[in-house]
Amino acid sequence: MYVAVSTESFLPAAGPAPPLAELCERAAETGFDKLELHLDEEYGPLKPSEIAAAPERFAATYRDTSRLTPVAFCLAEDVPPSITAGLAKAAKHLKFAQLTVPASPLGTPFNDEVDRLKAHHAAASPEAVRVSVRTRAGELSEDPDTAVQLCKAVKGLGVTFDPSYFVSGPYAEVDREALYRHIYHVQLRDTSHDRLQVKTGLGEIDYAKLMTRLQKEDYRGALAVDLLPEETEKEERSLELRKLRMLLETLL
Repeated sequence: MYVAVSTESFLPAAGPAPPLAELCERAAETGFDKLELHLDEEYGPLKPSEIAAAPERFAATYRDTSRLTPVAFCLAEDVPPSITAGLAKAAKHLKFAQLTVPASPLGTPFNDEVDRLKAHHAAASPEAVRVSVRTRAGELSEDPDTAVQLCKAVKGLGVTFDPSYFVSGPYAEVDREALYRHIYHVQLRDTSHDRLQVKTGLGEIDYAKLMTRLQKEDYRGALAVDLLPEETEKEERSLELRKLRMLLETLL
């Protein structure tokens, strides 16, 4: 396991988003050397359609921009499989193999979701990029059992595990043991029962227990710190990122 940070952690809650170079600089200033790239078509400098249209050019631009090691793409919203294919090529050029896609909203028929995820997996597979579906309240994956069933129905699909939604969400008391063997990627912040994000140390996330459980499954992926811009005061963000990074590195 290793610690990374999502570029989402450096985006403002409102107003224009900084360019990629500035996001990378802020990540380096807070002590991170590995980066999850948060992709959002509507907001931020990393638009999936632009990356997918010219994957080699994006990879070259990234290398010219930063020495931080990219470890994953994470899609804020769903994209067509053709975009997934282009993102997988960009990931291959940057030498990582992890792509997180969102789950569909609650109420989506299970079979429709299976077909959608199969299409994403098929698009990424030629580049040997793994696709995982994020666990989030309000989406089909908010139920651990449904997330596991999706992984079983789509061979090769994994889970991007975000424990915050199992602390403050509707499935806080539900057993999620079966999820662990399907985890490809992890996103972290501290969370209380009534707030999705709180200051590090004031929440209910037991990082030591989580890491011990991941080790039992021989998990070797990222622990990506992902602070939500709308939940973090700008002046507190750097301190919170440093605190959580240092805590995770101490436990490794």
